[in-house]
Amino acid sequence: MNASYDYIVVGAGSAGAALAGRLSEDPSISVLLLEAGPSDKKMEIHIPAAFPKLFRSEVDWDYDTEPQPGLGGRRIFWPRGKMLGGCSSINAMMWVRGFREDYDAWAEAAGPDWSWKSLVPYFRRVERVEHVDGEDTAAESETGREGAMSIQNQRSSSSHTARFLAAAQRVGIPRVAANGHNQSGASQTMVSQANGSRFSTADGYLKPARKRPGLTVLTEAQATRVVFEGTKAVGVEYEHRGVTHTTRAQREVVLSGGAINTPQLLMLSGIGDRTELENLGISVVAHSPEVGKNLRDHLITILAVDATNDTLYTAEKPGQFLQYLTRKRGMLTSNVGEAYAFVRSNADLPLPDLELIFGPVGFVGEGLVAHDGHALTLGVILVQPESTGTIKLATTDPFDKPLIDPQYLSDPGGKDRAAVLAGLAVCEEILVTPELRAVTRGTFAQPLGAETMPRGERDALAIEKHAHTLYHPVGTARMGSDAGSVVDEQLRVRGVSGLRVADASIMPTIIRGHTNAPAIVIGEKAADLLRSAS
Repeated sequence: MNASYDYIVVGAGSAGAALAGRLSEDPSISVLLLEAGPSDKKMEIHIPAAFPKLFRSEVDWDYDTEPQPGLGGRRIFWPRGKMLGGCSSINAMMWVRGFREDYDAWAEAAGPDWSWKSLVPYFRRVERVEHVDGEDTAAESETGREGAMSIQNQRSSSSHTARFLAAAQRVGIPRVAANGHNQSGASQTMVSQANGSRFSTADGYLKPARKRPGLTVLTEAQATRVVFEGTKAVGVEYEHRGVTHTTRAQREVVLSGGAINTPQLLMLSGIGDRTELENLGISVVAHSPEVGKNLRDHLITILAVDATNDTLYTAEKPGQFLQYLTRKRGMLTSNVGEAYAFVRSNADLPLPDLELIFGPVGFVGEGLVAHDGHALTLGVILVQPESTGTIKLATTDPFDKPLIDPQYLSDPGGKDRAAVLAGLAVCEEILVTPELRAVTRGTFAQPLGAETMPRGERDALAIEKHAHTLYHPVGTARMGSDAGSVVDEQLRVRGVSGLRVADASIMPTIIRGHTNAPAIVIGEKAADLLRSAS
């Protein structure tokens, strides 16, 4: 092995950047942070409204799922950030932490240290939240004001966003403070931005650490396997600019590649289901059949309607670009998903199982198609899916994409599909309120021409032809107190030593919210776990 560090962290994304940044605060510690993608210099990374232009680019892993029977047999595009900051550099910047009950469910699976009460100090360490009008003062003790990540109110939200919030109230959805104690209702989105520009974990954790001698950040370096001596992880093999290197970890290796890349690397390294690995000719280091299983994701189904004006359709006009460059204001500061609402598909449910999301633009064709004209988007997100899927190896080549099968809407009882249809019914009611009728044309941009259809037929078509990911895969290296879990309560991979996982793959259940914030929290907590172990 041609070099050594105390810790090797694989993946400089939401969790990995936070973890490496925190570890490097100790000048006596050496950390190697490996990132498969480039640095975050691309202009579109930093302009909030430009994030769809990053899809299928060199800073996107550019995945597609296996065909989904529940979605008309379509393959679904899964973008994942492949650059410093990872998905925090490619996402829609929505800072939606989820419900306290979500984290208490983690505690049931993995012990009290993962409860909401135990994780609040980590959220406070992560967040630097701007004071806004109407915030929940009762939640002040749970809100970070001096943390690493800049969380701000939108600088130039659309007039249509206020109309959506008023329309939601008209159909019985109350207005509530973002990330407050009571999140059942509609909120204007808080965003991970600083003065109108995206603020990623590369900004919050890596840039402040770049002069620390103990931190080495290596971009365009893709990990190909974890190196073991017996069952002890002792290093990482990676390819950098066409050359294979092996670097030793004196203390531990931490995988932070996310819910796709982490299980892929575990399996390539000999940790997974024994039969599946042996069928591919991979030597088994540890039999861990749940690696790559328990995949959950948030599915979104969108209705987009043609609008009259004042949408992001004109965001790329010279005047808007000039306003952004000179004042960091205007349409280009939009995160697209400017408002959301948590609702129940069934009034008897104790907590919401759906999230509505609103955007002042025609977000159609999975974000890969530019709609030609003014439009508004209203979608429903299934935030508590019963359906689960898998990540499997296609080959033993680490540069081949794995097989991603989320198995959307596959639950035997059909609850997931019924919930989505219930949410679309709410969207339909909102779209015909006076607030939105006044600024829309009565025609659909997605499903195109669906204004002539009955609502039920239109909504079924929207699911079959247009439903797609909201980019929140989790659970494929599940954390738990039980022996069958992939990692234990301290994120240690079961069956081996010297190896941990710190990213969204360890989430035992999926949250009602957006997964970027808790992924960063996982990185922060992992840093504490490593420091206490040393």
